[in-house]
Amino acid sequence: MTDAGQILGRGISFPPRIGPDGRVAWSEGQVNVRESIRVILLTELKERIMLPQFGAGLKTFLFEPNTTTTLTAIRDRITQAIGDWEPRVKIDKVEVTPDSGDAQAAVVMISYRLVATGAAERVGVTVTLGS
Repeated sequence: MTDAGQILGRGISFPPRIGPDGRVAWSEGQVNVRESIRVILLTELKERIMLPQFGAGLKTFLFEPNTTTTLTAIRDRITQAIGDWEPRVKIDKVEVTPDSGDAQAAVVMISYRLVATGAAERVGVTVTLGS
């Protein structure tokens, strides 16, 4: 494991894939943290039987209108989920804005710092909404 892997951890890559050596690919360091955040964002509540509270549950917003109220609820849900499930980061800001190219989507940009190193990172995702 490299220094970043020792400090920030290592895990199976997401999405899971086979590496050039024919084995399951692993990620470590900042990449592993970013992948972990994406797993949290893409997991629905109760999707994991043994850990039903894990995830952000963003699909619950599928039929919600693209309003300030909905965008604020998405921001709060993401902030809570990452705070609960990813101790390696401190969230600086979660921005949720309407997608300028799709009236039925919101763009999420999460700015965070790695607790162990203080390095600033960002990850984004699009959330599909109703109307």
